Amino acid sequence: MENIIEVKNLTKDYGHGRGIFDFSFGVKQGSVFGLVGTNGSGKTTTIRHMMGFIKSDKGSVAIHGLDAWKDAAKIKKMVGYIPGQIEFPDVGTGTAFLKIQADMLGMKDFSYMNDLIDRFKIDITAPLKRMSKGMKQKMGIVAAFMAQPDIYLLDEPSTGLDPLMRDTLIELILEQKAQGKTIFLSSHIFKELEDTCDSVLFIHDGRMVDITDRSLYEAAPRETYTFTLADEEEYILCRDKVQEFIDGHPEAGIQCWRRHRHHSFTLNLPVALLNELFSLFARYTVTALGSEPFTLEKYYTTIIENVEDK
Repeated sequence: MENIIEVKNLTKDYGHGRGIFDFSFGVKQGSVFGLVGTNGSGKTTTIRHMMGFIKSDKGSVAIHGLDAWKDAAKIKKMVGYIPGQIEFPDVGTGTAFLKIQADMLGMKDFSYMNDLIDRFKIDITAPLKRMSKGMKQKMGIVAAFMAQPDIYLLDEPSTGLDPLMRDTLIELILEQKAQGKTIFLSSHIFKELEDTCDSVLFIHDGRMVDITDRSLYEAAPRETYTFTLADEEEYILCRDKVQEFIDGHPEAGIQCWRRHRHHSFTLNLPVALLNELFSLFARYTVTALGSEPFTLEKYYTTIIENVEDK
């Protein structure tokens, strides 16, 4: 399956370590590709390059084979875009705004637009300036999706939405994906990413950290387990055995640490390896045991902590 979006060595340096540096990735047709990172890590900058709002210092973005900077006008006609911060023109009501959008897109059939208005419970007769943040966000969603384009670029699309409306947005994204549409989505809501994305790119301080696909947290269920041993002597004796276990099972990730008087090992691994892991610890005195699902958020947190520790 071909890449609809191609990002190669994309760099925008704002100075003082701010910007994005050497981003390279592809987004396949019909997939949902997620982007997650800390505030200021470069999510919006990346999407604004895709929309042709920013010219890169180095590298390129291509959408459907078109250069995002040189062919920005053509690209804007083929994508549904939700900006990170929605600002509406002074055109009066929501009705007037959507009519302008529909005219620009050459829309003749308004049935899908009206369906979206009903699903997101929007009073489009209200003045845009008086709408709440959440209502403005829902207006932005309708404007982006109403023409059902082949590509969506969504920058934190659930900002300001209540949990019910967030679920409605997730359903909408999955419906579009089922129709073969390509969706690039930045978000800090991990449920949103887990429920929709085929691949997720982690970024931190303007640099790519990791790309993972949903098989990490879906195809092979994983858990994070923490074993606390009785004392330092047991911790030292066990440490080599744990390392041998990890060496024999590359699919298992590990963190080991001493904290205060506690001597603990934390491992994330497929549930299928649990019996073998328990057998390893059976010869030692385990004073505490904890577990939690190894979610996309947990994986992200582990990756970022490792980056910051280097």
